[in-house]
Amino acid sequence: MAIRWGNYKVSHLHDELIEKAGKPRDYSQDLCDYLYALSDKEINELKAASESAIHTMGITFRVYHQEEGSIDRAWPFDILPRLIDAKEWAEIERGLKQRVKALNMFIDDLYNDQNAIKDGIFPADLLKNSKNFLKECKGFSPPHGIWAHICGSDLVRDDKGQVYVLEDNLRVPSGVSYMLENRQVMKRVLPEMFQKYNILPVDDYPSQLYDMLAEMSPRDIEEPEIVVLTPGIYNSAYFEHAYLAQQMGAELVEGTDLVVEDDDCVYMRTINGLARVDVIYRRIDDWFIDPEVFSPDSMLGVSGLIRAWKAGNVALANAPGSGVADDKVVYAYVPALIEYYLGEEAIIPNVPTYKCNNKKERDYVLENIEKMVVKPANESGGYGMLIGPHSDKKEHDKFRKLIKANPRNYVAQPMLILSTAPTMVGTKVEPRHLDLRPFILSGKDVTVTTGGLTRVALEKGSTVVNSSQGGGSKDTWIVQMEEK
Repeated sequence: MAIRWGNYKVSHLHDELIEKAGKPRDYSQDLCDYLYALSDKEINELKAASESAIHTMGITFRVYHQEEGSIDRAWPFDILPRLIDAKEWAEIERGLKQRVKALNMFIDDLYNDQNAIKDGIFPADLLKNSKNFLKECKGFSPPHGIWAHICGSDLVRDDKGQVYVLEDNLRVPSGVSYMLENRQVMKRVLPEMFQKYNILPVDDYPSQLYDMLAEMSPRDIEEPEIVVLTPGIYNSAYFEHAYLAQQMGAELVEGTDLVVEDDDCVYMRTINGLARVDVIYRRIDDWFIDPEVFSPDSMLGVSGLIRAWKAGNVALANAPGSGVADDKVVYAYVPALIEYYLGEEAIIPNVPTYKCNNKKERDYVLENIEKMVVKPANESGGYGMLIGPHSDKKEHDKFRKLIKANPRNYVAQPMLILSTAPTMVGTKVEPRHLDLRPFILSGKDVTVTTGGLTRVALEKGSTVVNSSQGGGSKDTWIVQMEEK
C-alpha cells in the first residue's frame, strides 16, 4: 500500500487537503480514504491513464529554448485534485467580482476624467511612466466602460490559510483551456469521485464566454460573427486559442485573414468572399494588433483595427489599453482603488507590497533584499524576478543596481510560505506548493469560474509554478458538502 497519510508531513504549513498528519479535512475525507486503499500498481495505472488521456486529447504547451527553439510538450498533470469547500469559494468569488469591477472603473477613469489622479488616490507620475498606457485610447470608453472582459487573477494561500491576490492578468490572460481539459482528464481517471462528491462544474465556461462575447456585438443580430485572433501556431498558447475557438464554434483567424474596408468595418476572408466580423477575442498583445497605430512592422495584426473599434463597428476583448492595470505597481494600489470607486474594503487582500518608486519603501527593500521577492512591473510567467531567500549575494547586488537604475519598474513582497497539497511523486505523496488562477468574465453580468487553473511546483521546496519553468497542474474541485 503506497499512501499513508500518517507519514504525510504538513508541519507548520497550511495544506489544502490534510489538516494535520493523518487527519484529512472534512471535505477531503472521501478522496483521502479512496487514495489510501490504492496499491502501487493501481496508482501507476491511474497515472498511466492520465498520460494516455493527455496524449489522446492532444493537450500540449509550448516552451522556448535558446538551443532547441520552440518545443511542444505534453501537459504536466498531477492526478491528485485540489479541493476547496464551496462555502469558502463563495466569499472568494465575491472578492474577485469586486476586484474586477473596480479595475474596470479604474481603467475607464484613466483614459477619461482621471479622477483617481486628481483626488490623490493614484500618482500621476506612475501613469506617465506606464508602459501599457496607450495614448491612442484617451477619451474613448468601450460599451458599459468594460475594458477587461476576461481577467485571470492569481490567488495564493499562506501558511496561516489566508487567501491573497498575488497579481491580476488583464491583457491576454491564458490557461483556461487547461482548467477545462484537467477536468476532462480527471473524469476519466477518477470517475468514482464524481459520483461521491458534488463537484461544481467548469464545463460551461466556453458557453459563458461565447454569450459574453455575443453581448458585445455592435450589430443587433441573432448570431454575431465572433472570431478568435491568434498570432499563429508558433505562439506558446496556440493550443488554447484553437481549443476555445472550437469549443465556442467561432472561427480561428490570423491577422492576414481579416481586413478593414473603407466603411471602417472588419471583414473576414472566406471562400465565399468577405464576411463581416462583429467581435474579436484577440490573443495578440496591444503593440502588434494594428500596424497603422502601433508597431508598423507587425505581421500579426490588422491594419485599421483600432479605427474600426473606435468607430463602434467591431468589439475587441480585451480592449486595447486594458493592460495599464496589469502593471504590478498598479497592483499595490488596488485595495485603495476598491475603496475609492466602490466605497468598500477589499474582500481579498493583496500580498503586502513595497513600491520601489517610494524612497522609504525602496530603502527598506534594498536593505532586506535577501528576504524579498522582487518583481518587474510588466513581466509575466515568472521571468525577470528575484526570489531573495533562494538567491546568492551576486543576484542580490544585481537587483539592487536594477532597482536603483529604474525604481518605477520594481515592486517587492515578503516571501510568502505558500500552502501545499498532496502531489504524486512516484507512488508516494509529498506536499508541493501551489497557486490558483480563476477566470472572471465581465459583460452584462460578472461570472467567475468555479475554481480555476491550479498550478503546482513539482520540485520539492520550489514556489515556481509556471509550466514554462517546470511547474505542473491539478484539477480544482469546488465541493458542496451536505449539511450535517
